Amino acid sequence: MKKTIRTALVHSDYRPPAGFDAFPPGVHRASTVLFENVAAMRSGQWKDKSAYTYGLHGTPTTFTLEARLAEIEGGSHCLLAPSGLAAIAMVNFAFLKSGDDVLLPENVYNPNRELGRWLSEDFGVSARFYDPMIGAGIAALIQPNTRLVWAEAPGSVSMEVPDLPAICAAAHARGVPVALDNTWSAGLALRGFDVGADIVMHALTKYQSGGADLLMGAVITREGALNERLAQAHMRLGLGVGADDAYLVLRGLPSMKLRFEAHDAAARQVAAWLGARPEIAKVLHPAFPDSPGHAHWQRDFQGAGGLFSVLFDPRYTEQQTDRFVDAMTLFGLGYSWGGPNSLVMPYRIRALRSRWDEAGVLVRFNVGLEDPADLIADIEQALARL
Repeated sequence: MKKTIRTALVHSDYRPPAGFDAFPPGVHRASTVLFENVAAMRSGQWKDKSAYTYGLHGTPTTFTLEARLAEIEGGSHCLLAPSGLAAIAMVNFAFLKSGDDVLLPENVYNPNRELGRWLSEDFGVSARFYDPMIGAGIAALIQPNTRLVWAEAPGSVSMEVPDLPAICAAAHARGVPVALDNTWSAGLALRGFDVGADIVMHALTKYQSGGADLLMGAVITREGALNERLAQAHMRLGLGVGADDAYLVLRGLPSMKLRFEAHDAAARQVAAWLGARPEIAKVLHPAFPDSPGHAHWQRDFQGAGGLFSVLFDPRYTEQQTDRFVDAMTLFGLGYSWGGPNSLVMPYRIRALRSRWDEAGVLVRFNVGLEDPADLIADIEQALARL
């Protein structure tokens, strides 16, 4: 068929030769997916990923990332979302409807808390908050209409490590699935399915990316029935991700364990130094014996990453600790973690955790990939500003 130049600019006859291979996966950017014929179009299924149907439902790039993330966590199915919060929303809208009840830990990631309140206010879902250290006692809170239990290990501000096997066993005894926010562990320090979780969620924004340059989330399951419900919510909410962002996560995965271990080693060094300072009343690091839930961490986890919190001695006011934070030079003031740069953030913990008996202002640290000696020197000069 002869084509004018205008048509030729859109429809090229060139097809690259087959047989190209390389270590990095290809980046497939597509909204429209082309079918070989009508029969292929009508028979293609997006739910089980047996065919490509539309960019929103996946391309070879996103399918590859999903498969690798499921493998890391020990799961069978994975769905990507534009952010960690979008992944949380996918889970909630897949399993909750008006009249249902959901249980969330009091120290839950704050946007998940706000989503729970929104579900209560506008969607007729009862969202109740439980003490994260309740363990098997959560059985007393499960109602006939409870459809989902959330857990987070550890709480990303309070650093409390719950008894996950006990919580999961109690929920399963009542036929209720457990969704675990496993972002802190990245599937490396803990595999959520090993402690009984049914659904494992990650903010890939953190260690999987490693570059502090993208937002993405993932939801991983082992059971096909659970994945099908999640896939329906994924489609209905339109939770697509861009191929370039998916590629950046794929590029970060090979080095993730090395980076995670480097964050872990440096964070323990910085945390130990802080624990010896008179300005610090307590170090909230799950690997430290006096941190809440340390015994659970010791039993269930294999590592800790770079995130921990400290409590300043009660003699220091919030104004003074704010001055300390503002005096930092290597630690940036910002949310998130898992990137190469160290971060610091003060929290008003009682606004996030009603049953909080510890005294002193809480400040959270994310130790990046800088030299720990330089980070300690930065903290030391900032402590002088108190």
